[in-house]
Amino acid sequence: MAKQAQTLFLEEWLRSNSGSSSKINSRHSSSSSSARSIIQAWADLRDSLQHQSFNQHHLQSLKTLLNSEISLYVADPQAKLLLSILSSPNLSLPHESFPLFLRLLYIWVRKSSKPSLVLIDSAVEIISHLFSVRFELNKSSFLFAEGVLLLGAFSFVPSVSETSKKISLELLCRLLEEEYQLISSSEGHIANVLAGIGYALSSSGNGHFVRILNSLFEIWDKEDGPRGSVSLGLMILHLIEWILSGFINSHSFERINGFAREALETPKTHYAPFAVVMAAAGVLRASSRSVSRGLRQLRNSAEERIETVARGLIYNSKGPTNSDNNPGNSLLLQCISLALARSGFVSSRTPLFICLASALLTEIFPLQPFYRRVLGYPHGNMAALGLNDVKKHLDNITFREAGAITGVFCSQYVSADEESKCMVENLIWDFCQDVYVGHRRVYLMLQGGEDELLGDLEKIAESAFLMVVVFALAVTKHRLDSKFPQETQMNISVKILVSFSCMEYFRRIRLPEYMDTIRGVVVSIQENESACVSFVESMPPYVDLTNQEALSSLQTMDYIWSKDEVQTARILFYLRVIPTCIERLPTPMFRKVVAPTMFLYMGHPNGKVARSSHSMFVAFVSSAKDSDDDERVLLKEQLVFYYIQRSLEGYPEITPFEGMASGVAALVRHLPCGSPSIFYCIHSLVEKANNLCSEVATLEADLWNNWQGELEPCKKILELLLRLLSLVDIQVLPSLMKLLAQMIVQLPKDGQNMVLNELYAQVAESDDVTRKPTLVSWLQSLSYLCSQTPSRGATSKGVGHEVNAASASSMDVLSLNRINARL
Repeated sequence: MAKQAQTLFLEEWLRSNSGSSSKINSRHSSSSSSARSIIQAWADLRDSLQHQSFNQHHLQSLKTLLNSEISLYVADPQAKLLLSILSSPNLSLPHESFPLFLRLLYIWVRKSSKPSLVLIDSAVEIISHLFSVRFELNKSSFLFAEGVLLLGAFSFVPSVSETSKKISLELLCRLLEEEYQLISSSEGHIANVLAGIGYALSSSGNGHFVRILNSLFEIWDKEDGPRGSVSLGLMILHLIEWILSGFINSHSFERINGFAREALETPKTHYAPFAVVMAAAGVLRASSRSVSRGLRQLRNSAEERIETVARGLIYNSKGPTNSDNNPGNSLLLQCISLALARSGFVSSRTPLFICLASALLTEIFPLQPFYRRVLGYPHGNMAALGLNDVKKHLDNITFREAGAITGVFCSQYVSADEESKCMVENLIWDFCQDVYVGHRRVYLMLQGGEDELLGDLEKIAESAFLMVVVFALAVTKHRLDSKFPQETQMNISVKILVSFSCMEYFRRIRLPEYMDTIRGVVVSIQENESACVSFVESMPPYVDLTNQEALSSLQTMDYIWSKDEVQTARILFYLRVIPTCIERLPTPMFRKVVAPTMFLYMGHPNGKVARSSHSMFVAFVSSAKDSDDDERVLLKEQLVFYYIQRSLEGYPEITPFEGMASGVAALVRHLPCGSPSIFYCIHSLVEKANNLCSEVATLEADLWNNWQGELEPCKKILELLLRLLSLVDIQVLPSLMKLLAQMIVQLPKDGQNMVLNELYAQVAESDDVTRKPTLVSWLQSLSYLCSQTPSRGATSKGVGHEVNAASASSMDVLSLNRINARL
C-alpha cells in the first residue's frame, strides 16, 4: 500500500511503479554538481537580481542546481530569491528558464518541512500572474507539466491558506481543461501532470474535486493524447492508490468513500476503458490490507467495473483471444492483466480469467507473430524484421511481470467454471504445440547467423515455459482428483505430457513445479494402457525426424537431424518418460513407434541423449507383460542384434560406454537362458575388444600396465566381459570363458597380468557356489597358458608378430602354486 509520508516526489514514485523513467530532463542522468558549484550557482542568481540582468550564464546556474535535484535543499531565503527574479519587471527571462524556476520552487515546497505560508501566498500570486500574462507567449508541454505539478504541490501544503489553495486549484483546473492539448506532446512529462493532479485531489473540496477527476480520466480520451501507453495506465492505477491510501492512513472515512465512489463512477462509457480498469485497480490495491466492511463493498464495486470491461472486450473480440490483432484490444488486455496482477486478491470471475489467458498467449508471449515475421523474410535479411521489436518486448513492463500475471491467472483458474477451464486448458496446450513448430523452424533458420535474435526469442519462450509449468501444476491439482472420471484424468495427463515435450527445449533450470507435475501425471498414465499408448503415439514419427519435407519453408537448407536441438529436446523428453510406463505399452506399439526412434538417437553425438536411448532399451528389455509374454520376448531377442551392432559401431566415438554397459547387463539378465542373442552379444564384444587392442601401435610398458590412452576403450569392454562372468547363465558361461581366454592369451605380458589380476580378485570375492569352481579351474588353466605361451603383438603395425625371449622370460612370474594360494 502506498504511504504518502514515504513519497516525497510523487511523480518519481509514479514513474518507478510504471516501469518508465524520466527522459525529459538530463539532470536525472547527469552527475550531481559539487557543493562548491551549487554555492556559486546561488551566488550567480543573487548577482543576477542585484544587477537586473539575466543571461545564458545564469540559465546554466539553474541547470547546475537541478543537476543535484535529489540532494538539493531549497530554503525559504532561496525560494524568495527565485520568486524575486520571476516577478522582477526589469528582467527579461528566456522562455526555457521558466520550467526550471518552477522545478526549484517545487523542490522547496516538497522538501521543506514547514515552508513559510506567507512566502507560499506570494508564490501562488506570482505563479498565477506568470500563467495569466506570459503563458500565452511561452506555451510548452514542459512549462505546462511543471506548472500543474507546482500548483498541485501548493494546494497540498498543510495549513496553506484557503485563498492560496483556491487560487492554485482554480488555475490548475483551468490549465487542465483549456490547455489539455499540450499533454499530447508531453508523454515524458505525463508523470508530472498526474502528480500535480494527485496532490490536488488529496486536498481539494467537492467543487474542484469533480473537475480535476474528470480531467484525469479525460487525459485518456483526448484524440491526440498519449493513448496506447501501458505506463500511463499504471501511473493512474498507482495515483488512485496513493490518494486513497492517504485518506485511509488519516482515517478520513468520509473522504475514502467519496473519493473511491467518484473514481469508480466518474469514467463514463465515453471515456477510455483503460482508465476504468486502472482506476478500479487503484481502489483494489489501496484497500487490499483493510478489513473494513465499507472498503470490502468498494472492492466488490471495483471488481465489477473491471469485469464489465473484460466482458465487453471478449464480446467485441468474438472469442477468447485477440485474434483480430486490434491495437486497442491489445492495450486493454495488457492493462487488465497488469491491473489484476497489482490488485492483490481478486474474486474469481470468468471474463477476468479468459482475458488473462488471452493476454498471456497473445500479448505477454507473442511468439507466433514474431515467428511469422522471421519466417517471412529470407535468410540474411533480418534487418527488415525490425529486431528492436523483440528487444522492446523484453523491456516491456507487461512481460517483466509475467510471473505475477501467471499467478493471478492460476488463482482465477481454481474457481472458474468447468466450461471456461476446459476452453483455456485447450488454448494453453495448443499454444505449446504452436511454439514447438514455430520455434523449431526459426531455430533452424537463425542458428549460426542471427544468434542475438534467436537468443531474445528464446528468452520470451523460456518465460512462456514457466507459465505453462505453473498452470499445468494447477490443472494437475484440480483435475487429477477422484471426483473426475478416470478417462478425464488420463486425457489431461497425456495433454500435459505432450505440452511439456513441446516446451522441453526451453527448460533451462530444474523447477520443483515441473517435477511435481511430471510425477503427478506419470502416475496416471502408468495405470492405464490406453493413456500410455496415446502418449507414445504423440511422439513425432520416425519418418519426420530425419526428413526435411515437413519443414517446407527451409527447403534450401541442408538439414541435419542431430543438429535440430528443438526436436532433440522433445525426443529426449519422450526417452525419459516412456520408460516409466513401459510395462503398460503393448509390444507392437514399441516395435512400430519407439524402437526406430530409440535406435536413431543412440547415434546422437550428445552423450546425454544417447544414454537416454540406451536407458530406453534397458527399460524395455527389463519389462514384462503377461498378456503377450512370448511376443515381447521374441521382440527383445530380435532387437538385441541391432542394438549390439548399433552400439559397437559408434563406440568409442559416439556410444557412451555406461549406456552400452547397462544395456548389455540388462539383456544377459532378462533374456531366456541360452538365448542366441546373448551368444551374439558376447561374440561381438570380444571381437570389438580384439579390434581395439590390435589398433594400438606401441609396446610401452606403462601403457599396458595402466590401460590408459589408446587402450582405455579396449579396457572398458574387457572389464564389461569380466563382469559378465558373474551375470550370464550357466549355458552361456563356457562360451564366454573360451572367447575371453582366446583374447587374453593374445595380449602382451603386461596386459595379461593386468587382466589376470582383476580376474583373481573377482573370482576370490565371488560367493557363487555354482560357478566359482568352474571359474577357478578355468583361471588356473588360463594362468598356466599365459605363463607358458609367448604373447603375440597387438598388431602388425609396430608391435611385430613375436616377442623376444628376454621379454617373455622376464614376464614368467606366474606359477600354479601362487595361483592356488590366491584363490
